[in-house]
Amino acid sequence: MGLRERKKEKTRLAILDAALDLFLEQGYESTTVEQIAGAVDISPRTFFRYFTSKDHLVLWFHDHGEEIMLETLDSRPEDEPAFTSLMHALRAVLHDVESSTPEETERFLKLRRLLDGQPRLVGLSVARGAETERHLVEAVAARRGVDPDEDQLSHLIVAFASCAMRVGFECPRRDATVPEISRRMAETIELAERSLRPGWDR
Repeated sequence: MGLRERKKEKTRLAILDAALDLFLEQGYESTTVEQIAGAVDISPRTFFRYFTSKDHLVLWFHDHGEEIMLETLDSRPEDEPAFTSLMHALRAVLHDVESSTPEETERFLKLRRLLDGQPRLVGLSVARGAETERHLVEAVAARRGVDPDEDQLSHLIVAFASCAMRVGFECPRRDATVPEISRRMAETIELAERSLRPGWDR
């Protein structure tokens, strides 16, 4: 990144960290955009240059994960089976989690705690995840040279991969550490690959 991009990223993360702290301290609904902006000494107008709303703050990890998966899919060999490519995309997300800085890890755990106490936010997260699945279906269908609206197999390939990611990340223990979540994710990816007959996604 250039200097300008680094400064923008620093501001974005400062907003995100301030928001998560305020959400956990005084409640999501009680926290305003004005309070978040004030905590990092910016105007509400500047806040909206980085995030479209409070809800967008909570869904930032979907944006990040989707970007990693789509970039990984785009980099895979064209003749590689689609499900195999998606498993590589999940491993790229896993690698991103495992290589997180302490600050990034703390940010992830704070978000997890926030979602645990906010059913509405969980619903928003599920809806955003469905949007990611649609984007992945489009990418998989493009790799296979089929119409994403008509090809059921592309949808099924993405559904299997999404289930594997969900099972991996939704560790039953709410106090699970990032290494525990990462290990569960890696095991789930391997289990998904072993459970399906080679060539089913052709």
